[in-house]
Amino acid sequence: MRQLEVKTKITSGLSVFIVQILTASALGVIIYIAAQQSAADNITVGGFVSLFTAMGLLFSPIKRLTQVNDKLQQGLAAAQSVFNLIDQASEISPPKGDLARFSGKLTFQHLHFAYEGQTSPALQDISLSIMPGETVAFVGASGSGKTSLANLIPHFYSVTEGQLLVDDVNINDLPLETLRANIAIVSQDVVLFNDSVAANIAYGAMAEAPRDKIIAAAQAAYAMEFIEQMSDGLDTPIGERGVKLSGGQRQRLAIARALLKDAPILIFDEATSALDTQSEHKVQQSLEKLKQGRTMLIIAHRLSTIAKADRIVVMEKGRIVEIGQHAELIEKQGIYAKLYQVQMTG
Repeated sequence: MRQLEVKTKITSGLSVFIVQILTASALGVIIYIAAQQSAADNITVGGFVSLFTAMGLLFSPIKRLTQVNDKLQQGLAAAQSVFNLIDQASEISPPKGDLARFSGKLTFQHLHFAYEGQTSPALQDISLSIMPGETVAFVGASGSGKTSLANLIPHFYSVTEGQLLVDDVNINDLPLETLRANIAIVSQDVVLFNDSVAANIAYGAMAEAPRDKIIAAAQAAYAMEFIEQMSDGLDTPIGERGVKLSGGQRQRLAIARALLKDAPILIFDEATSALDTQSEHKVQQSLEKLKQGRTMLIIAHRLSTIAKADRIVVMEKGRIVEIGQHAELIEKQGIYAKLYQVQMTG
């Protein structure tokens, strides 16, 4: 920011300097011509003085116009960003259908994915079936493709090659409204609004949810224990981005949202990585409630949080390298066992 500000000031100063030099040069030429005219008695002394005074008065307006150009250029640069966003193509969605409830089955068939403008693929030849009600954890080093895989399920990005099926239907054939109504996401960075606790649990499509359902969701997420200690309970404002809450409390509100939505597919994206041990324990208790009867995908760096998963999928450089339960993968002494050993000894 400092370097950019210095660059802006230098550019602005140079533009004013150059314009004033040009103006002064032009004024000098005009005075020379006027002096020649005066020597030849083609112009009176009063006319010469009037012309010189008028020319001198042009300096200040020209300088102000140069400064206006600085603001104009900054505005054009900002406008370019705004119009680039406005001009982006809207998401393509098949015609709306009935908001049917999915069973939660997910099938990846030789799936490949690459981000726009990237030469190397983020995901390569992913083949995996997740049955309804199954809890599957995805682990691996940063950049292994875990979050990329999760972002394909709600169709935030389109599959480059292969197929992603939800309840044996290609995701490209499902209306976005129907697809996303059946998916709940709990991410590490919880988005909260400067509103009451109740409004943050029930927002968007769930804004008209009955009070008793909001309370039930908060209780199931183990959030009522801190909500009841607030001055106005569920009606207590939590500040911009939930600044009045701790990290664990914000996560439990996010889980309460997912419980209220009651979606059959839940994506839990590294939501406990920044929590202390006590907060993580509370969130884990909430998860045990949340995963009942739902297909759950858990992305986690802390391997201790996924030991109870039905299956653990180990990813490396966009590929699946190991699949199995915690005990099986430890016995294999492969990549998962090494990751687990590093975390336990670290």
